[in-house]
Amino acid sequence: MHSVLSQEIPSFEPHLDNSSFRIVKLDVSDHIDFDHHEAVYRCQDDESGLIAFIGIHNRNRGPAVGGCRMWNYQSEADAITDVLRLSKGMTYKNSVSSLAFGGGKAVIYGVPTANKRESVLEAFGRFVNALEGRYYTAEDVGISPKDMSIVKRNTNFVYGLSEISGDPSPFTAFGVYQGIKAACEKKYGSDSLQGKRVLVQGIGHVGYYLCEYLHQDGAQLLVCDLNEKACEKAKNDFDAEIVFSDQLFGLAIDIYAPCALGGTLSAEFVNQFTGDIVSGAANNQLVTPAIGDLIHEKGVLYAPDYVINAGGIINISFEPDYSSVAAKQRVAKIRTTLRDLFERSESENVPTYRVADEMALENLKQ
Repeated sequence: MHSVLSQEIPSFEPHLDNSSFRIVKLDVSDHIDFDHHEAVYRCQDDESGLIAFIGIHNRNRGPAVGGCRMWNYQSEADAITDVLRLSKGMTYKNSVSSLAFGGGKAVIYGVPTANKRESVLEAFGRFVNALEGRYYTAEDVGISPKDMSIVKRNTNFVYGLSEISGDPSPFTAFGVYQGIKAACEKKYGSDSLQGKRVLVQGIGHVGYYLCEYLHQDGAQLLVCDLNEKACEKAKNDFDAEIVFSDQLFGLAIDIYAPCALGGTLSAEFVNQFTGDIVSGAANNQLVTPAIGDLIHEKGVLYAPDYVINAGGIINISFEPDYSSVAAKQRVAKIRTTLRDLFERSESENVPTYRVADEMALENLKQ
């Protein structure tokens, strides 16, 4: 993604409750993934054991909105890298989807034990609340709508509550499905998935719902996930073929749908990829921007991740006066956005990921 300057933001320091609950604004300006981020905050709560980071990238279009990821990172440095990349991605995702949201993201460092989870989430709510509406949180990897209800005990700056919009996964999957249809229409002249061999990597909530849509359309599914039970369920429910991660290179497929964590599109993978389309729900799929150029040079059609996977954030944008019907209708427009993006990429002979960035930046200027 290209660099985008934020508006001039007044200096802000969150209010602290006591010495055991500490929030520090980090100086990450020399980090390779720093992109004029407004702020990155680190919070530590000794009582619950919470260590978390919130990255606010850009608020030109509105308050920073993005999910909270709970993950066993190998180091705090890895967590900071993730929050920088993900918060920037949310700016572009929200902008290209024409939402009145800026870009932000949170990560909780480490998955707490069951008996500590509630107190960690409550402490995280205090962290979000201390930023006074500059950042609104929602669920992401490792977090559920039920968890968001716990977070809400200490803040109102929460989206994706189970009693309002609920689990965003079906909407994310529906958007990816619409994006795959748009890609097929562009690549094959028809949006039919009948007989197409589609590899879905990552059979979590989004991946499973996506498999459901693809199976109903007659696709031949291949699935890959470290969770053997998830793979077996997909095999039983959708007659999917199970493949292992060391079998992915050079696999005979038409469409690759990465739906796990990011970074699966490496030079090694792309050079051995024999399919026609890459369209999936994972964030940060390209290991480096140069991989997007390589994909374009190979003639593979790539649906930029933050465009195709925006269904979840679009869904929660309909809160508080929520309508699932209106939300789904709006998510379906991802297909139109990608159709326009693919046409522009072809006419200008520019890789799709670059076109997506240009479209997002154009919306930010508005």
